[in-house]
Amino acid sequence: MNTYDIAVIPGDGIGKEVVPAALRCLEAVADIHGGLKWNWTFFPWNCEYYLQHGEMMPEDGIATLKQFDQIFLGAVGMPELVPDHISLWGLLVRIRRECEQSINVRPAKLLRGLESPLRNPEPFDFVVVRENSEGEYSQAGGAIHSDEDELVVQNAIFTRRQTAKAMKYAFELAAERRHSVVSATKSNGIVHSMPFWDRVFGEVGAAYPDAAARSVHIDALCAYLVMRPQQFDVIVASNLFGDILTDLGGAIMGSIGIAPAANLNVERKYPSMFEPVHGSAPDIAGKGLANPIGQIWTAKQMLDFIGLPELGELVLGAIEDSLAAGVKTRDLGGSATTEEAVSDILARLYRRGK
Repeated sequence: MNTYDIAVIPGDGIGKEVVPAALRCLEAVADIHGGLKWNWTFFPWNCEYYLQHGEMMPEDGIATLKQFDQIFLGAVGMPELVPDHISLWGLLVRIRRECEQSINVRPAKLLRGLESPLRNPEPFDFVVVRENSEGEYSQAGGAIHSDEDELVVQNAIFTRRQTAKAMKYAFELAAERRHSVVSATKSNGIVHSMPFWDRVFGEVGAAYPDAAARSVHIDALCAYLVMRPQQFDVIVASNLFGDILTDLGGAIMGSIGIAPAANLNVERKYPSMFEPVHGSAPDIAGKGLANPIGQIWTAKQMLDFIGLPELGELVLGAIEDSLAAGVKTRDLGGSATTEEAVSDILARLYRRGK
């Protein structure tokens, strides 16, 4: 029996609905496998916790999380209660940084049964590898003066170690896929960090002669993802560029509500964290309207990471079977509730697992 201790943080808003839905799918996978067991430990760290305690997690929260095999996270944020920069940096980003989750992996695929908002798209299936620890989201900078003299400086920090790590991961991933890596750059406008990014990409890529490697400016890359996303396999991008590209990836799939993400500690020194791309959606929270697919697809990524990709494929296949049968939540143009959607996926998961 393989047992995994998982820290579960449902978070805010619809996270409290879609996380239990995904855990039911993971329990079904364990039942199908027969030699797999999950130990869930739940943590109530969210914006309500902040209002009660003045912090998003207790002082020893990171030390506690580091004792687990993996972290399963829902959506974080309730901006009407707590400003986003407090909620995200106090929980999500803090976990990413202190657990050294330096790689963020976000797939985008035209799932069977879904209609993309793109007109007559060819099937696409690409993955964005995002540098997850520095870049444009670095905490370097400051502000001085006020009124018309107010001055703010935000520094983007790029190190060779982290830049090369993201690029090596992208090339290794492409070697398992279609041997193509595109680097998102903007070296024609950002004169220090992006020429450095391009140079490191060339140096790393030289070690992978079988891969087709090219750099594309971020503005053109966004346009190409809309016009012909099928040409892409693996895209490697900085923290900001990767964030933007993956929201676009969710949009061309049909809904950001189905997009998953994995924050990886590739050295496996600390737990990795799996979360959907979508936010807490407070406008629909508690109404049974949330799409559980993003969180369930995130569970598939966790299965892949712990070395059970065949079970991950069962999960993704069940999602696609359900969509192809027309079971869709409101964001996808359907009328299914969260419970109806997850129940149908579960039934199809067991059917596939027979």
